[in-house]
Amino acid sequence: MKVAIVVQRYGLRIAGGAEYHARLIAEHMKKHWDVEVLTTDAEDYVRWRRGDFLKREVLNGIPVRRFRVERERDTEKFGLLQRKIELEEHTPDDEEEWIDQEGPYAPSLIDYIDKHRNDYDLFIFFSYRYYPSLRGIPRVREKAFLVPTAEHDPVLYFNLTRRLLRLPAGYLYNSWEEKELIEGIHGVNIPNVVVGVGIEGRQVQGGKFSSYGPYMLYIGRIDRNKGAFRLFEYFKLYKRRHPGLKLLLVGKPVIEIPGDPDIIHLGFLPEQDKWEALADALFLVNPSHFESLSMILLEAWSISKPVLVYAGCEVLKGQVQRSNGGLYFNDYFEFEEAIEILRNQHELRKAMGEAGYKYYYDNYRWEVIENKYLKLAKEVLG
Repeated sequence: MKVAIVVQRYGLRIAGGAEYHARLIAEHMKKHWDVEVLTTDAEDYVRWRRGDFLKREVLNGIPVRRFRVERERDTEKFGLLQRKIELEEHTPDDEEEWIDQEGPYAPSLIDYIDKHRNDYDLFIFFSYRYYPSLRGIPRVREKAFLVPTAEHDPVLYFNLTRRLLRLPAGYLYNSWEEKELIEGIHGVNIPNVVVGVGIEGRQVQGGKFSSYGPYMLYIGRIDRNKGAFRLFEYFKLYKRRHPGLKLLLVGKPVIEIPGDPDIIHLGFLPEQDKWEALADALFLVNPSHFESLSMILLEAWSISKPVLVYAGCEVLKGQVQRSNGGLYFNDYFEFEEAIEILRNQHELRKAMGEAGYKYYYDNYRWEVIENKYLKLAKEVLG
């Protein structure tokens, strides 16, 4: 089959989120399908500033077509318009304008999809709420799959979203919680599979970061929306009551990191170093309250490392409950108790890591993920 993967940004230096997810799917499904990526030349995800990309190139064996972002997002104008749609009476024209303001605004991408719809057997769109999906799916609805990457978000309740989410021929959900969220709000009954993304199994020796002593590890964007403030506040209180544990951070800071000798920012690590840091950690911590799937939890479990997550995120809590691969907390006192368990009960920590590995092995090896994509395509397209 000739398959187009449509996503708002794409590139080797674009890490994390739906864009990285889309790249992994493209690179793994190329052994089964003739895959091509349709995307924009945006690099920045706030204003959609254009990056220094080639219009046509091949990345890791995947042909990529990039289409020009015609205008950057006016964040002030966009914020006022979104507030109006969330809270006030508005017209269908306001919603149409919101789609264009949301971006990345690349009409030539939609024109290409419209004109070349018959050149592809299947279009897989990533992220329901961006311009390429909102404008592209209606053009090819009978052969469009959607990877929604949905979380609790006011946009999920917009009329324009309600219309869009009834159009795809198939859904590829990241989690059971995401499936329940979309089906519960919008009542869609469309062929689907809960699939997520695969993780490469690997052997990691560890030892490179053991000189830091016992530590818990955070990996990802260091941001308010990812629960970083909560993590810093809770950790500082914990170490006053229970000294001797460090918090190591890997990733790009969007907020200020506290000047604390036990909170250590390692920066953006090369891939192998990231895995070494994970192998040497007592456990991984993810305090985020907005996720559609946590890839870093799957990576931790793939090397039998237990996790600690914020229970206010249904997806993270659900992953931990299904896997038995860690603990979750609602408030500081549960945070403290969970750390004391993970820190001091070696056999239980080991058992959680092993349970997490089994969950990863049964559900998130690439062979499992690829077969789910193939099965849904066969079911829907014949």
